[in-house]
Amino acid sequence: MDKNFFVYLQQLELMGFFSGYAIIYSIILFLADTRPLQGKFTKRLVALLPFSYALVGILFLGFLFKKLYPDYSIEHIKQAIQRPWLITWALLAILFWIPAVSKKKALSLVHSLVFFFFLVSDLFVQLSSSSVNSDIIKNDMKVYAASIVLNIAALFFLALVYPLFSRSNKRASA
Repeated sequence: MDKNFFVYLQQLELMGFFSGYAIIYSIILFLADTRPLQGKFTKRLVALLPFSYALVGILFLGFLFKKLYPDYSIEHIKQAIQRPWLITWALLAILFWIPAVSKKKALSLVHSLVFFFFLVSDLFVQLSSSSVNSDIIKNDMKVYAASIVLNIAALFFLALVYPLFSRSNKRASA
């Protein structure tokens, strides 16, 4: 963890949005490969995984706009964003709305592993050091749990909304 408190807070924000996706991705793919659970719904969940990740990216963009409100000047943005390369990487999740990008589902997993790495590195550093700061581990676990809930909610929201759009598209093309 960096010495700067605001860098750590921004890291927690990013983990809160993106770190839980890796476990959701793994669970959904495991369920889709389990013979009794193979079906139309699990296939749809697998297909919607990158889109749910893109939805989380949109939610993160909205969070950034809310955080920067009311001053969207370049100076304020530079002051508020501690790690611009990491924020840019997070916003690249929005590209998974593009069908050509979303067809490569493993890319969304690789993209989210950058944020999952923060969780693993914090745990490794804390558990391997002589003085364990349990507050950092507690914060990381709370944020990780919230990220899992957010990513599950995004996936199931899209699973509920997708049939509505697919039916309306079929009616419009008929």
